[in-house]
Amino acid sequence: MTKQDKKKFITKDIFKQAVKESFIKLNPKYMMKNPVMFVVEIGFVLTLLATIFPNIYGDTGTNLALYNGIVTFILFITVLFANFAEAVAEGRGKAQADSLKKTRKDTKAKLLDESGKFTVISASDIKKGDTVLVELGDIIPNDGEVVEGLASVDESAITGESAPVMKEAGGDFSSVTGGTKVVSDWLKVEITATPGESFLDKMISLVEGASRQKTPNEIALTTLLVSLTIIFLIVIVTLPSMSSYSNVSLQVSTLVALLVCLIPTTIGGLLSAIGIAGMDRVTRFNVIAMSGKAVEACGDVNTMILDKTGTITFGNRLAAQFLPVDNHNEEELTKVALISSLKDGTPEGRSTVELANKLGIFVEEKSYESAEFIEFAAQTKMSGIDLTDGRKIRKGAGSAIKEFVAERGGEIPKDLDEVTDKISKLGGTPLVVCSDNDILGVIYLKDTVKPGMPERFQRLREIGIKTIMCTGDNPLTAATIAKEAGVNEFIAECKPEDKIDVIKKEQALGKLVAMTGDGTNDAPALAQADVGLAMNSGTVAAKEAANMVDLDSDPTKILEVVEIGKQLLITRGALTTFSIANDVAKYFAIIPAMFIVAIPKMKILNIMRLSTAHSAILSALIFNAIIIPALIPIAMKGVKYRPMRSEALLARNLLIYGFGGVIAPFIGIKIIDICITPLLRMFNLG
Repeated sequence: MTKQDKKKFITKDIFKQAVKESFIKLNPKYMMKNPVMFVVEIGFVLTLLATIFPNIYGDTGTNLALYNGIVTFILFITVLFANFAEAVAEGRGKAQADSLKKTRKDTKAKLLDESGKFTVISASDIKKGDTVLVELGDIIPNDGEVVEGLASVDESAITGESAPVMKEAGGDFSSVTGGTKVVSDWLKVEITATPGESFLDKMISLVEGASRQKTPNEIALTTLLVSLTIIFLIVIVTLPSMSSYSNVSLQVSTLVALLVCLIPTTIGGLLSAIGIAGMDRVTRFNVIAMSGKAVEACGDVNTMILDKTGTITFGNRLAAQFLPVDNHNEEELTKVALISSLKDGTPEGRSTVELANKLGIFVEEKSYESAEFIEFAAQTKMSGIDLTDGRKIRKGAGSAIKEFVAERGGEIPKDLDEVTDKISKLGGTPLVVCSDNDILGVIYLKDTVKPGMPERFQRLREIGIKTIMCTGDNPLTAATIAKEAGVNEFIAECKPEDKIDVIKKEQALGKLVAMTGDGTNDAPALAQADVGLAMNSGTVAAKEAANMVDLDSDPTKILEVVEIGKQLLITRGALTTFSIANDVAKYFAIIPAMFIVAIPKMKILNIMRLSTAHSAILSALIFNAIIIPALIPIAMKGVKYRPMRSEALLARNLLIYGFGGVIAPFIGIKIIDICITPLLRMFNLG
């Protein structure tokens, strides 16, 4: 599936396959999985018999076969449209699965023996526990753990991202995925999956929907829809006996049409498509959900636990402020710090240059091309530059710079320790700057919050989600970052078991918890959380413990994943509201028109002023059929998500989809009635 196709909710190929699947799904064994639409299919069979044998149920009337045939055709189209909606949703998943299957080739593997020599065999013959060698240009034959070596791996086959990822033995970046390609050096990999059970195989199975089961929310809603269907079925069954007292003749086709219009066919036809589309949206976001339940759980998350480093912050300590000491000013310090960092490629050096430029301090780099850059060394604990005029500029740890200055006969400023201590207490790193024997001041390095994070946490607060930051930093540092990022709570000096404890504590309060992780030490907490998002670059243990895997290995993506889950629930709720509101409107369309002759006082309820009983029934039935494909784009794309409190969200949905669900049928049925009335009169059905 191309990027352009991904943007479309339905492509030409998906459309063709969906049309074919719509007919295949007419099989009663399949239709029974959707009770509401199965009732419609049974109604189709009953009216089909009435079309072929008009008097089979003892019905009387003119052009009975034609009327029954029209009802039969509309019922058939209704079932077909419902199947089409589900087939479109499944088609997107299958299209993505096909693109994933292209990454599976009949690759060769270099199987290592005990002596370290390798034998080239087919990748399909590799077993769990085997050790293979993968070198530059080789495809990794199956999932595994790096046991030796260091190499760059191109994971674009599964992530879509072209930037290679470094893999090495030990740590949290030792996991490799079958189907990815080594683009530098070599690795020895111990295979951890059997053929057919690799992560890629699981992905294909999941996006195809082969292992998809209904979620608890879907089951509950299906139960409600079945209950409503049974209630209306009982009502319809009793109508013939009631009509005998009012001298109204109700044909079987009319009763079936009435039943189909009153039961929640709209949401019944779209329910499965909404669930499949929700998983598809997560998949297109490069996150693999291990089940539909995991996606749904995202929509109900109350608490989110996030690591500080790499998730909320960049993880690298970057220049945040220039603090002069003694009689020096900030501009003087900034310029010297900038010169010392011109050739410093470390995050600290680059950030120093960026901060100086942001403050309006620039220097001509060509003037310093002949200068000698002194790289940072663990022994000296400082870096700097030796200028052509003999001046030596250094920046580094306070103790190292003090010693450097003292050797040159310089004095230590009295306020230096006060400034460095203040930075240290805030959890930052003080980088002292000197020029020869003169200390100018300190660069305040801090772990910087990623741009946009405070706004994203504000969005979460607006929808009632509490955020908890976990960090190994001291309480003062943790408090500083937490305040800057805007999280609700934080856990300082956090250990792996602390994450499990806070998850259990929140769950004991009846809350659903989400968290991210990539290391083996995160596995227990990922398993305990209701939504565990593991990084694809992480360990096998983390990915197996989680119920979602982010192929891009972006820890902040859990924020978007939760919003997708919210969108799924909102879409389902909105279309359910629309469907039930539809049924209310159709009730006012059909019932008055059916009984107005026998009960003239019911004329007051015929607010649509529909022409005849037949036109009212057929108009409602036609509208009931066409509204399903009309809502497919909403079911597939999802209702637009806006962060807000649940009360405000409920009010908004009731206004838009509840009120809209009542108004749309009134307008639609009236227009259809106007269009078909002349045709019905032409065939003496009016």
